[in-house]
Amino acid sequence: MSDLFNPWTIGDVTFRNRIFVSPMCQYSAEDGFPNDWHFVHLGSRAVGGAGLVMTEATAVSPDGRITPGDLGLWSDDHVAQFKRNADFIKAQGAAAGIQLAHAGRKASCVAPWDSGRALTADEGAWQTVGPSAVAFSENSPTPKALSKEEIAELVEAFVAAARRADAAGIDVIELHGAHGYLLHEFQSPLSNRRDDEYGGSLENRVRFSLEVVRAVRKVWPRTKPLFFRISANDWEEGGWDMEQTVQFAHWLKAEGVDVLDCSGGGNTPTARIPVGPGYQTEFAARVKQEVGIATGAVGMITDPVQAEHIVHSGQADCVLLARELLRDPYFPLRAADELHGKDNASPPRQYARAF
Repeated sequence: MSDLFNPWTIGDVTFRNRIFVSPMCQYSAEDGFPNDWHFVHLGSRAVGGAGLVMTEATAVSPDGRITPGDLGLWSDDHVAQFKRNADFIKAQGAAAGIQLAHAGRKASCVAPWDSGRALTADEGAWQTVGPSAVAFSENSPTPKALSKEEIAELVEAFVAAARRADAAGIDVIELHGAHGYLLHEFQSPLSNRRDDEYGGSLENRVRFSLEVVRAVRKVWPRTKPLFFRISANDWEEGGWDMEQTVQFAHWLKAEGVDVLDCSGGGNTPTARIPVGPGYQTEFAARVKQEVGIATGAVGMITDPVQAEHIVHSGQADCVLLARELLRDPYFPLRAADELHGKDNASPPRQYARAF
């Protein structure tokens, strides 16, 4: 049996294989609600044989959206549409996940295909927030530094969204602490210039993230996995690095995080990232080895043998694919055929003749 297609159980959730759909923003919602696009997009990847299908970054408050087209879970009214998606995903044999997020200083933008620039006032721009009044780039608006009271309110926003995710029948929550969004902004000294208990030392810079994890873990059933996505390296001098990641991972594990999803970058526009096949796998491998927490590997994983090697060699417990699964929603079925893992990634009977 292929290790990539060896089932994996965390709590009461069993993933049929280790190929997971990474959260990928579609910028196609209205007022945070999923629609038919999201149903087909996510459902296709479940039909395609993935072990976990993760819904894109989903804002815990309206001002936490990257764009007006982002999904949101800040209202009970959102729950039914998320449940529709989750029910279909699970009916195809995959687990249903969601990434809860706040975009921080990278919010209030137009969609990437329209340049990704900041919204204008006429387009409905809103005030962005962050740990400090430090803009992402010279062309970005300056965020408002959050007060301690506002930080506490955002912790509760994550908690409320987690409760709604449970009500929607979702199996896995991933907290988005990567790619230059709000939690990452607090973690990195490049964006966090605070001089109170939320800034300065590593312990202070990760305080907000740990408060979110701790509060969510209290309301998210212990039988359901909790993931945390991290940018393990800012790729900037004086920024967040692997040493800080390893220490932070110890604390996340102690607070009940089950899987650390190890990505990188996103907190500055000038980072020089050495992109190449499997270029971030070393992050997952080091955290797994030094911390003893399960990890997920991401970043230009495009080939079944490559994915098998990552899991088989113990570098990570799963792989999270994004662009490859946009190109080929049926990558898991193709990989199962190549790696003899058909028992744990079989096509629906309606498609059986093709496989």
